[in-house]
Amino acid sequence: MTVTTTTLTRAAGLAAVAAGLLYVGVQINHPHLDVTVVNTAEYAVRQTAKILFAALSLAGITGMYLRQVKQTGVLGLLGYLLFSTGLLALLTVQVIAVCVLPALALGEPGYVNDVLAVATGGTATGDIGLFQTLSGVAGAGYIGGGLLFGIALFRAGILARWAAALLAVAALATATIPLLPMISQRLFAIPVGVALIGLGYSLWREQRSVATRPVPSPATPRLNPTPAA
Repeated sequence: MTVTTTTLTRAAGLAAVAAGLLYVGVQINHPHLDVTVVNTAEYAVRQTAKILFAALSLAGITGMYLRQVKQTGVLGLLGYLLFSTGLLALLTVQVIAVCVLPALALGEPGYVNDVLAVATGGTATGDIGLFQTLSGVAGAGYIGGGLLFGIALFRAGILARWAAALLAVAALATATIPLLPMISQRLFAIPVGVALIGLGYSLWREQRSVATRPVPSPATPRLNPTPAA
């Protein structure tokens, strides 16, 4: 198998599609998160799916950005750096949630509840240390990066523009979660997942057309007819 730029870019597109599907799927029938669920198998599966979502999303947006570095310009760079920082922080939050919190559930139930509250957009009643900062970085990167990266992709016009616009709007809408407690925060994640599916498929299809495009044969030099002796 020959590894080419086209192959890697297509793989990044598929990674974004997988990330979007995971993100949408994990929201379905999502239970309320508190200390009573952190030692259940369902919790472990959902949190692991979120870790995969963050990792696959990072691979996907990296492929999108590298495909159109020149077209997205400085705005694309800022959006990519901010969005990738948010995804890395989100990945770290989810690793803590699945690897650390179950062990603290019996001895520090209040701390676990506070961490889960902050991770889902709520407020902690006690001191959770630097986790508050980490969660803030994840939220700011997710919202600000998704907004700027979506706008940059929309302006570049290479990938599906509806998906780029949806990413920007959906990321910005996430900021209203604390203002709309009557609406399940899970609903805000679904449009972001759909946007990643659309952008990933668009990237994969665009690179597939490049790969199947016939390579022009070198021009055959014209032979000067030999004059008759």
